[in-house]
Amino acid sequence: MKREIKTPITNDDINSLQVGDMIYISGKIYCGRDAVLPKICRLIDEEKLGDIDLVGSVIFHTAVSPAGVGPTSSNKVEIEGSFAKLSEAGVRLHLGKGAIGKETIAKLDEFNSVFAITPPVTALLGNNTISQRLIAFPELGMEAFYELEVKDYPCIIAAAHNKSIY
Repeated sequence: MKREIKTPITNDDINSLQVGDMIYISGKIYCGRDAVLPKICRLIDEEKLGDIDLVGSVIFHTAVSPAGVGPTSSNKVEIEGSFAKLSEAGVRLHLGKGAIGKETIAKLDEFNSVFAITPPVTALLGNNTISQRLIAFPELGMEAFYELEVKDYPCIIAAAHNKSIY
């Protein structure tokens, strides 16, 4: 059975997900990695997010380049260090690749968020990307903060409810 999750993601959606579930994400998602996520966290602290609405959102750990999008390692200090702040601000699903730490998994549970992984399948994700829009920090080039509209992005829930596949 194909399980589609649409953004914005609700708390009920998160509560229904279990480690190992295969899901397909559709809707608008944000993209950011180690260069931009600390900047987004500072904007949260300064209450200067402007038009960026993180409630019910997905953050995909990737850069947006002419070659397409593919996950980067989510356990980079700057990325994994952003999970708690972003989850508290309303991000419900963090999407990337690689193992994350137990403390991060506990923070996800505290803020009713999950972590999902997707394999590095740039060609497939390119076919499932409907549009892209630069949101903030254009000086970072492909590592700026982008919003994508996607259809059926495949992923597996890797951490949910204080459990992990790792």
